[in-house]
Amino acid sequence: MRKSLYSRFDDDELILRDELAIDRTLLANERTLLAYLRSGVALVIAGISIMHFANEMWFWAVGVACIPFGAVTGVVGVIRYRRIGRSIDAVRRQSPASRIK
Repeated sequence: MRKSLYSRFDDDELILRDELAIDRTLLANERTLLAYLRSGVALVIAGISIMHFANEMWFWAVGVACIPFGAVTGVVGVIRYRRIGRSIDAVRRQSPASRIK
């Protein structure tokens, strides 16, 4: 079985510094998701724009290629966000502060 990225913290109690680091990591994960989604939308819009204004066939083909690449970029971003989110949740669950709530 593959170990989690945060498995080294399983036996240790998290201190305030570690809790704050988890919060920063959570925000960075959300920021990265938004960057993936922004890039995906930009690729789709670029593809549609290129197709609309293209006069040559090869240029039109580039526009058609941008659309699925944009969709794939968004899907990859969501997959990575969820995977890292599960790792962050695993660390947060073992935190003493989360047991009190």
